[in-house]
Amino acid sequence: MRTRSRRPRRRDNPLRRRSDVVDTWVVAVVAVLVCVVAPLAGTAAGLFSYDRARTHAEEQRAERRPVRAVVAARPASRPTVHGDRGHGYRAEVRWAEPGRRPRTAVADVPAGTRAGDTVTVWFDGRGRTVAPPPNDVAVWQHTVAVGLGVTGGTAAIALLARAVERRVALRRRLAEWERAWARTGPAWTRRRA
Repeated sequence: MRTRSRRPRRRDNPLRRRSDVVDTWVVAVVAVLVCVVAPLAGTAAGLFSYDRARTHAEEQRAERRPVRAVVAARPASRPTVHGDRGHGYRAEVRWAEPGRRPRTAVADVPAGTRAGDTVTVWFDGRGRTVAPPPNDVAVWQHTVAVGLGVTGGTAAIALLARAVERRVALRRRLAEWERAWARTGPAWTRRRA
């Protein structure tokens, strides 16, 4: 024997409006977007970014070479700024390669370096001083930043769309209430002479 529930179902509720149904579905879709789609999009973007950043770092490691050099002159007094390397100073450095005469170049050296200190200077294939290639920590930092940015951006877009939908739904709901009151209001209120 089946027992019948006396609780009314939601769909049988005479007070439920179409805008309430739409609002419920929009909340469910936004919840799925924020809780499932945004993290998946961030993970996918992070993995794609990791592959590209790792490949870029390997290419730079292959085309650049480190040289241990001695700072020949006192570094300049004005610092230079280079993205992930922070503040450095321009100084003349000197090094000798096996079987060749000593060479000099102007390169960025870390802050606090004095004349006579040994530093690592990176050169490209043309012999120009360049920044060191990104290490594994820099690659992972880039990956995490991209992943979190895409996750946050996707969630923000979903929440912004929800706010816009909520505003439009509120305007429609108020218009529905005004029309309903225009139909039933005269029966509830009597004008007195």
